[in-house]
Amino acid sequence: MSARDILSPPPVSSLSSTAPWLAIVGVGEDGLDGLNAAARRFVEGADLVVGGQRHLALAAPLVKGEALVWPSPIHEAFPAILARRGTPVCVLASGDPFCFGIGSVLAQHVPPAEFTVMAQPSAFSLAAARLGWALQDVATISLHGRPLARIRPLLQPGARILALAWDGTTPAKLAALLREGGFGASRITMLECLGGPRERIRTATAADFAISDSSPLVTIALEVVAGREARVIPLAPGLDDGFFAHDGQITKREIRALALSALAPRQGELLWDVGAGSGSVGIEWMLRHPSLKAIAIEAKEERAARIRANAEALGVPDLAVVRGEAPAALAGLTPPSAIFIGGGASRPGVIEACWQALPEGGRLVVHAVTLETETLLTGAQARYGGDLLRCALERAEPIGRFRGWRAAMPVMQWRVEKRCVSCGM
Repeated sequence: MSARDILSPPPVSSLSSTAPWLAIVGVGEDGLDGLNAAARRFVEGADLVVGGQRHLALAAPLVKGEALVWPSPIHEAFPAILARRGTPVCVLASGDPFCFGIGSVLAQHVPPAEFTVMAQPSAFSLAAARLGWALQDVATISLHGRPLARIRPLLQPGARILALAWDGTTPAKLAALLREGGFGASRITMLECLGGPRERIRTATAADFAISDSSPLVTIALEVVAGREARVIPLAPGLDDGFFAHDGQITKREIRALALSALAPRQGELLWDVGAGSGSVGIEWMLRHPSLKAIAIEAKEERAARIRANAEALGVPDLAVVRGEAPAALAGLTPPSAIFIGGGASRPGVIEACWQALPEGGRLVVHAVTLETETLLTGAQARYGGDLLRCALERAEPIGRFRGWRAAMPVMQWRVEKRCVSCGM
């Protein structure tokens, strides 16, 4: 995903004057036996039936029109589908098309008034039913076509997780990740080909996992057991600095918590982390909610590489990293909802460029540790408004046989919300 196109396109309007012409039919592992009469009619009556090879093979006895196998990349099929608008088209999907399925992708191109959905139970519903788990109490995630590292923030002691696998190698890779992270006692249940004649369920701990013949159609159920040395990512902002590899250029734990509070992330928003250093602020922003996105802007290549490694280790591998120096590196980036400047605020034009990039209601948070940057922020606050905060921390450290307070450098924070675009404020 490009840092210059990081947000998903908005869904199409729900308003439409066209009657439903597209049927999205969920197919389970039981094939035609699981389709009701209405779903069968949609398949039989379609001039074009689109699906994966497996789904088209399962539905083959009902397909009367042209069959189209999903190409790679899948979006190359959309022109052919949209060209049939107004004539019967059927798209075959796995189980529930709107549970990590093709349904939401199609809905970006076709208004809901123009399609009909015939859903089957999702793999998550079937897995929860087999295990006796309450689905509302379970974390769900898809690892199909997505980095395995995304599961890391969900690894909380006692958690139950249902994950869609990428392929048959996913369970063993997940077991290795769990062992390395101190979760070796966790139970992994593999639920293969659920709902069909090839259904199979097997369980092993991550520490003893030795299953190598998994079907690609596997849902993984995970019961998390954290060992004493497990790397559990806390749910609160302000992670211990030890979670991040850094060269000293890091927004420290307590100050980072203040920064996240001032940035006030909201669902679906994008953050620019300017002068990102270790990437700690952008990473913690993304950890607050799965919908949040961030772009880390960092001039030094070794730090940019370190940011990518930190993001992977903490389960947000989709953090975008742009190597370059602000303000020039900001040109062409997807407009943000909030901006944090942790380094480089004193560089000419940085604050002004960030301010111009913010939409109305956007938040800008800047930290300063030098007198020169403090003076700059005082002037910026006079021009744009907002609040100034100065925080000084002291830590108890050894002094000979005793202990005493050692002061850290104070940090000044400027926070401002852009109130009015038309008046420049």
